[in-house]
Amino acid sequence: MCCDCRVVNEWGRRLAQIVFVYLLGVVLLVLDGPSLIELAAVKGPFWVRYVVLAGLCLLQLAKHKAPAIALAAGVPLLAIDIAMGLTLAIALAFGDLIYLAVLYGSRRSSQTVVIILWCYLGAVIVVTIVFADSFRLALLIIISACSLPAMPVWWALNVRQQREIAEAERARADQLARIAELDRDAAVAAERAGMARDLHDVIAGHLSAIAIQSEALLTMREHDPQRTRTVLRSMRENSLASLAEMRAMIGLLRSTDGQDAFTSPARLAEFERLVRSANAAGLTVTVEVDGIDDLPAAVDLTAYRIVQESLTNAVKHAPGAVVLLRINRSSETLVVEVTSDKPAGPLNPAGAGLLGMAERVDAVHGTLSAGPVEGGWRVRAEFPVEEA
Repeated sequence: MCCDCRVVNEWGRRLAQIVFVYLLGVVLLVLDGPSLIELAAVKGPFWVRYVVLAGLCLLQLAKHKAPAIALAAGVPLLAIDIAMGLTLAIALAFGDLIYLAVLYGSRRSSQTVVIILWCYLGAVIVVTIVFADSFRLALLIIISACSLPAMPVWWALNVRQQREIAEAERARADQLARIAELDRDAAVAAERAGMARDLHDVIAGHLSAIAIQSEALLTMREHDPQRTRTVLRSMRENSLASLAEMRAMIGLLRSTDGQDAFTSPARLAEFERLVRSANAAGLTVTVEVDGIDDLPAAVDLTAYRIVQESLTNAVKHAPGAVVLLRINRSSETLVVEVTSDKPAGPLNPAGAGLLGMAERVDAVHGTLSAGPVEGGWRVRAEFPVEEA
């Protein structure tokens, strides 16, 4: 349905409601007799009341755009009917304008109508008590004069309060949905960052070693069976390790609750495999290791990744270098240091490798430093063993 058709249907529905209200008011005027208040200040033809009723009904068309103005415009029409003797139909029609002004008006206009009502009620009560001949007559006048304007205001305030509560709950639900969406996006982004880091640290390192080792075999001028077998054996270990890591990651991604995932994270005690691979790729690695048993799992895995990434960077950016791998553990600190005697060439300090190492070390509350030292390059990581 087009927008114009909806507007036409809405106006048609409003006009139908107004016609129904007007006909109901005409019936009440016929059945009600002359008036609710017999003492009329002005004598006029009875048809004036139908005109007044029609005007009050037409003012209801402005209930959404200007309900307060419609209420103010209805006050002179009510005054005309009061002067001729107030009728039930006119009182109910004006009460409907009060209801619409409180319900659909702005908060300020709604509060203004409520304040005026309280002033009216107070004035009626005081005047009635002062000038009434008896308590019974005063009570009857108070109930008659106060109930008609008070009921629509009370009803409109209740409906408005419920509507505001519903809008607040709807806004709160939208905010919670938005927060949940942002949390999901953040979780997905963190998971993707972790996967990218793992792919770079694990699989990229193995593949880089395989590529460098295969290139070394292709460029060998003299055939050395023993060295060839050593390089091929290291290439096979790297390829198998890459396949194992890839299968573990695929299994983790396919699992829905994590129970079907199978992973076997490498530990620092397996550093000799990394050393063999680096030696096969052309490095000369010297090892000084002390106290790597019974490390916390997070520190153990992070330290292994630091050694792996450092040796991989040395293979790629400082081929043929002499590398010193030093791992020392005290009562509270584990220190991993990888130093090469050649500069790291065109290594990007903001590259994925250094960023990944920094993120891993920071996750276990450690510190990482990487940079040139005395013509070479050093990566040093310290881990608080007890805190981790």
